Amino acid sequence: MLERNAVEQVHRVEDARVNWYLVEEAGRVLVVDTGHPGSWRSLRRSLQTLGYGFADIEAIVLTHGHFDHMGFARRAQSELGLDVWAPAGDSAVQHPWRYSHEDSRLPYLRHPYFVRTLAEMTAFGALGVRGLAQTRTFRDGDRLDLPGHPKAIATPGHSEGHCSLVFEDRGALLAGDAFVMVDPYTGRPGPCLVAGAATADSRQALSSVELLAGLSATTALTGHGAPWRGAIGEAATRVREAAAAR
Repeated sequence: MLERNAVEQVHRVEDARVNWYLVEEAGRVLVVDTGHPGSWRSLRRSLQTLGYGFADIEAIVLTHGHFDHMGFARRAQSELGLDVWAPAGDSAVQHPWRYSHEDSRLPYLRHPYFVRTLAEMTAFGALGVRGLAQTRTFRDGDRLDLPGHPKAIATPGHSEGHCSLVFEDRGALLAGDAFVMVDPYTGRPGPCLVAGAATADSRQALSSVELLAGLSATTALTGHGAPWRGAIGEAATRVREAAAAR
């Protein structure tokens, strides 16, 4: 599913309950996160709908290296010769299925939402995601010379090196999984943290959300669920409330 202009010239693509994004500027396109391997088909269709082709992609930027954000990164790197940018210190980029998490995944199999989510992700090739041996890296505070000129903000907790991206001239925060609008494990509506089955350190993740609270952005685009529209500080308050209610 392609949602055009979720924010001006930032387009949301949702595949198997995971979001990734296309950012336009001056006839070039930046891809933020890469969904599942099967999202390659969505990439082709979405580019065509927007009037672009593979040759118009400038680069890929990853918010973190979990399997559901790494889907077609390796293919784009090898077949299109694209640079893939990733947060320094996020080891999951090399091993997308091997990452720190607080809780066992097994108890979540009692949640029908998670069972459906896993089935849909599997159908999109999630079990076959492979990591990247080489990437270009960025750190907290870096501003990338790429379409939209995103500024990186370190938001560790969900993963060890997780970074969010701020597109200041568009009032947009691409938050990755720093917080989400739907927890893919329980179906809980957000704003909230992802369940401990996929979060390395919930306390650190909450601290990272506090860092985002002061941003002037008015839309947050996350890895799961619809856009958050409103003050990021209000989203942060709801994340805290959701965590306290666990």
